[in-house]
Amino acid sequence: MKPMPIRETPNGSPRESFSTSEPISVVGVCLDDETWTALKQFAESAPLIQLRSHLSDYRVQESESPLDLFGTSVPDICIIDFDRDRRKAGLAAEVIHASAHDTALFAVSSDPQPDFIIQAMRSGCSEYLLKPVGREQLLNAVARVGGRRRERLQPNKAQVYAFMGAKGGCGVTSLVTQLGALFASSFSKKTLVVDLHPDFGDAALYLGLTRYRYHFFELVENTDRLDAELLGSFLAHHSSGLDLIPAPEGNDMPRRIQPGAIAQTFDFLKARYDYILVDMAPGLSDENLEMIRHCDHLHVVTVAEVSALRNAVRHFDYLTRKEIPRERFRVILNRHQKRSLIADNEIEKTIGQRIFWKVPNQYAHVVKAINGGDPIASLSSSDVTKNLKEFASTLGAKPSTGTEKRKEGTGLLGLLGRS
Repeated sequence: MKPMPIRETPNGSPRESFSTSEPISVVGVCLDDETWTALKQFAESAPLIQLRSHLSDYRVQESESPLDLFGTSVPDICIIDFDRDRRKAGLAAEVIHASAHDTALFAVSSDPQPDFIIQAMRSGCSEYLLKPVGREQLLNAVARVGGRRRERLQPNKAQVYAFMGAKGGCGVTSLVTQLGALFASSFSKKTLVVDLHPDFGDAALYLGLTRYRYHFFELVENTDRLDAELLGSFLAHHSSGLDLIPAPEGNDMPRRIQPGAIAQTFDFLKARYDYILVDMAPGLSDENLEMIRHCDHLHVVTVAEVSALRNAVRHFDYLTRKEIPRERFRVILNRHQKRSLIADNEIEKTIGQRIFWKVPNQYAHVVKAINGGDPIASLSSSDVTKNLKEFASTLGAKPSTGTEKRKEGTGLLGLLGRS
């Protein structure tokens, strides 16, 4: 997996605006005289930053708290010089990044080697500034931090609904993509689908989206750099108006997701959308558990089969032991048939929970929509679409008066050739 590049120099993109009523606080660590002087001149000429202090040695004690490092409060930015001792600078960045999550770390160095930039990024630095540090270079980096601070203070508004199959093959991805496209087109809601499968996710395929560069887990690994510009590079856009952050295309390298990183990422996303639908792989991985704790409701999608119902019971029992309230769980019975061998009341008795929603069985229509790569056009007049529109209304959406967007699917064979 390729690491996201650190911004090295201004790239001509507009600076993000932010309030200057509260200056950005800055602490320097082992900066050379020239860089510290340039920083002081910048602070004197613009009200954007407030220099707090300059530490003359690297702090690498993992036991130190943020207040031990910085005094009464943590700064917004910590600028670390990597030229004096690159190893100690990296260790210091790791300690600060682990203990002060809201502090942005800037590396400064005279060496532009890509390996050094990647090492600084892995230590937690979000910017790599080349010496001599120019005013424009510093201004753009500080502005990005200010933009992220402003967005953290914005109230969250999106409803986050997670969907997980009781077992594989319950139709979760199809349900999520259809529902998401309906939210965006029929209800004019700013909607995002996140494919949380660790590998081989199919949401992009079902939506006919074949051109994208990055996946969700790469976004999670860059939480300290989240802003509108970075998010835009991760989004794929469907003709219905739906946005998607896809899963990895294949079996990616093992990744270490920091505790709280998924929750932090969704806190950022919630300020930008009305609804976020999460397509999760079956199972109770650490990533799934964090998502379940952070979402508004978990929708467990099952079918009227013994193995699926047994797994649903096991999921609910496990999550209850993890102190997740049962009232946050919802059961979605997919491919529902009125004359099923297992009656609805028997299903509810088995799982110990009422069925929240029943999606009718129109398997042939749904498969046709998947093959066409457009869940809206192919299912526009089906009972499934009518049912999901009612489901969306139950979730709080109100129909729009505009015309729904339509686009013919590209076909399954066209979707398999990703570029």
